[in-house]
Amino acid sequence: MSRPFKVLGIQQIAIGGPDKGRLQKLWVEMLGLEVTGTFKSERENVDEDICAIGSGPFKVEVDLMQPLDPEKKPAVHATPLNHVGLWIDDLPKAVEWLAAQGVRFAPGGIRQGAAGFDICFLHPKANEEFPIAGEGVLIELVQAPPEVIKAFSALAAG
Repeated sequence: MSRPFKVLGIQQIAIGGPDKGRLQKLWVEMLGLEVTGTFKSERENVDEDICAIGSGPFKVEVDLMQPLDPEKKPAVHATPLNHVGLWIDDLPKAVEWLAAQGVRFAPGGIRQGAAGFDICFLHPKANEEFPIAGEGVLIELVQAPPEVIKAFSALAAG
């Protein structure tokens, strides 16, 4: 079974809570992460601050998220570790191959994410049609840009 794509590394972790100000207290004020952007989406019911650990192609995004409306879905605050994002070298091939293997994807398909990269999500729960899923964890697959692919390739060769 030849996999036509590679998982290169961690692209992000997303942490949810009822008040992102409390998350900022720890991650920004205490741990020193830099806020590099913000993102709001009614459709995704999220107000998030995008922070960073590291730099360049090895930068890991830490998203601090609160719901726009705590009564609506998705409930980004209900699971404190909301999701993990993985850099993928060829997202369309990964989605095609994984789906053919029985991996369940969350609705929405491949689309542009908050940081501007193409993304899609693996569903946290399997079903009869798609028996492979995140076993309770939402997993974001993120198309790595050329500089990230090159940097991880160099690291692997080194």
